[in-house]
Amino acid sequence: MLREESVSAELTGPTVFKDERKQAYLNPEGADRPLISPLPATTLDLARRYRLERLRTKMREWDCGALLLYDPVNIRYAFDSSNMSIWTMHNASRYALILADGPAILFEFEGAEHVNDGLPGIDEIRPAKSWIFFTAGNLVEPRLKAWAEELADLIKINGGNKRVAVDKLEPAGAFELRERGFMLLDGQKLAERARSIKSADEIELMRWTIRVCEAGMARMYEASEPGRTEREIWAELHFENARSGGEWLETKLLTAGPRTNPWYQECSDYVVKRGEMISFDTDMIGPYGYCADLSRSWTAGHVAMNAKQKQLYASARDQIEHNLAILKPEMTFEEFNALSWRIPEKYQPYRYTLALHGTGMADEWPGILLHPDFDPEFSGLIEEGMVLNVESLIAEAGSESIKLETQALITARGAERLDTFPWEDI
Repeated sequence: MLREESVSAELTGPTVFKDERKQAYLNPEGADRPLISPLPATTLDLARRYRLERLRTKMREWDCGALLLYDPVNIRYAFDSSNMSIWTMHNASRYALILADGPAILFEFEGAEHVNDGLPGIDEIRPAKSWIFFTAGNLVEPRLKAWAEELADLIKINGGNKRVAVDKLEPAGAFELRERGFMLLDGQKLAERARSIKSADEIELMRWTIRVCEAGMARMYEASEPGRTEREIWAELHFENARSGGEWLETKLLTAGPRTNPWYQECSDYVVKRGEMISFDTDMIGPYGYCADLSRSWTAGHVAMNAKQKQLYASARDQIEHNLAILKPEMTFEEFNALSWRIPEKYQPYRYTLALHGTGMADEWPGILLHPDFDPEFSGLIEEGMVLNVESLIAEAGSESIKLETQALITARGAERLDTFPWEDI
């Protein structure tokens, strides 16, 4: 009770306001209820078929006999199959093999085959042969050989050539496949190039993930009161994502006041104070497995910014708006860099090194560095159908940091923002 009374006392005063625009992003049926996707099943099915065909197209371009996937994000992209994604990121216990002239096979964690019921892209499900030390112990070597023999036989039976793309594989697995005559290619490059161009159905799925993320941001805004800890505010996003069908948060990037600078501190039990800047980056893997990667900054207690906060915020907005405006298809990375917003020297020591990055089921290629860090040898084209995040982090010596970020689809006309959660009025 004492804490509630103190928070209430701090919130009183003529400079306190609540931004009604943000409250509109809460569930209109009641903030105590999760959001339910209105998208028809056909949208998801069309996206599934498109994604698997994107991978097969890249395999044909690379003259690749097979694609072996361990990264759970790539497996989700290929099959829409999700099972213990965080756990399998560090325990290689399920994988997929897509044959260029044969079936697409999921090797599932034993006893979990049923989680894939109804997924149209999977031609066959087999029990995974796990050879990680955690479960294999002194039996790693024989299990590793059995794993390699099964893959080699499947590729041979289905007429695949010896060129196999692999996204993630422990050295011992790579040695075993090479001993059997396979040439290993960079499957992560193949997968990320496939993932970089989104279909219209994928964009609809991503829009829904962003809708859920923005509802979480509205909850965070409501909780951004003096007396709260950074963790309490960050947890509101986690809560909305989980209850509305989302997956996980990739980071814990929410800090307040002096902890915003330098950036990349994780949220803590720091108690926010009235008027301090709260800055965050959502990095949210939401419903349908898509990423909503949005950043905002606002004051604790919903009070007007001070002069320095306004100055920093205005610069961050300038960077976002400038770089959004110049984006267009067929622009080279070097052309974007040459035309991009120039960060003033006083802000450079505290800068965010990325100017743009791709986004799909996670942050993905291309990651285009800010102009002080850009390598002119880094080549590529911005293409129609890409989703790119435009970044800004503005701070100077002794100041707080302003973190802003928006997510945009590249269309024939330029960049179309997918998020609409409002910026601050300054």
